[in-house]
Amino acid sequence: MFNESKEKRKDRAGWIEVVAGSMFSGKTEELIRRLRRAQYARQRLEIFKPAIDIRYSKEEVVSHNESAIHSTPVSSASNILMLVQDVDVVGIDEAQFFDDGLIDVCVELANRGVRVIVAGLDMDFKGRPFGPMPALFAVAEEVTKVHAICLRCGDLAQYSYRTVAGEEKVLLGETDSYEPLCRTCYLKVTKSTDE
Repeated sequence: MFNESKEKRKDRAGWIEVVAGSMFSGKTEELIRRLRRAQYARQRLEIFKPAIDIRYSKEEVVSHNESAIHSTPVSSASNILMLVQDVDVVGIDEAQFFDDGLIDVCVELANRGVRVIVAGLDMDFKGRPFGPMPALFAVAEEVTKVHAICLRCGDLAQYSYRTVAGEEKVLLGETDSYEPLCRTCYLKVTKSTDE
C-alpha cells in the first residue's frame, strides 16, 4: 500500500480483521500492535473509539499494559464515515459499545479499499454475544480470538465475569469490576449466584 495512488486503491477491495475475546485478553494490545506496524509501513491511518470509553484517556486507545495510540472518540458508528479521509487503515476499539451501524461502516470502508481492524468483547458479562460483534465476525476476512488467563484455575479464559452487582449491559470497569474466567469456573460461579 505504500506509495499507492488513490486511483489504484479504488480498484482493490480492502478487508476486515476482528480481534475478539474477554476482558484482559490483550485485544487492545493486539489492535495497537497492528496499527503500529501500519504506521511503520507509512500507511495512513485513522483510529476510533466510542466516546463513552474514558477509562484511561479521552483521546487515546489504551491497553491494560498502558500501550497507547491516539484516537478520535465518536458517539456513533456513522460518525466514522464522516471523519475518515484518504486512509489505508482504520482501527476501531471497543466495538461492542457501538451501534449495529458499525457493520455497514466496516463493510463500506473495506469496499473502498481500506484495511479495517476492529477489536472488542465477543460476549457480555452474562456470556451472551455482545453488540455488533457477531455480525462483524460474519463479514470479516480474518477473526482472531484471544484469551485471558482464568484467575481461579489458570486455564484459558473466555468469559468476563462481573464481580460487582448490577444488571446494566454496559458497565465500564477494570479488575475492580471484572475477572476473566474459563468456562468451568464461570459456570461454577454463576450457578452459585443463581441459587
